[in-house]
Amino acid sequence: MSAEENFNKLELNLPPAPKPLGVYKPCLIDGKYLYLSGHGTVKDDGNLIMGRIGQELDIEQGKLAARQVGLAMLSTIRANLGSLNKVKRVIKVLGMVNCVPEFERHPYVINGCSELFAAVWGEENGIGVRSAVGFGSLPDNIPVEVEAVFELH
Repeated sequence: MSAEENFNKLELNLPPAPKPLGVYKPCLIDGKYLYLSGHGTVKDDGNLIMGRIGQELDIEQGKLAARQVGLAMLSTIRANLGSLNKVKRVIKVLGMVNCVPEFERHPYVINGCSELFAAVWGEENGIGVRSAVGFGSLPDNIPVEVEAVFELH
């Protein structure tokens, strides 16, 4: 099945593709690679999920927030390339978690995004290399930010 077919099977909604809030491009194509800038937790209504994991949000809410970031990234891909099918595979994901200093399960949170990508592009092409790290703060107090690199067909 194609990435678009896989996404439709998930019965999830895409939020609006986020607009840059600074001096940067949300995505850039260089040869056969697509680079996505850091994306935040944009909900279907355009508002942000906010809060720090271990304080206002628990680990499961953090994982759902990471999935929401993945959905925002899919929205940017579709808005700029026209279709998720133009992506061949995930190369690299960097997941940043806004959390209290004692929090240690950053990879679990970022799995929310990684599991979405694996469901869309399949395990062979939807799972790339990854880093998941904790931060003392993120813009607008969002719980998760993710940037990624993809290979294009």
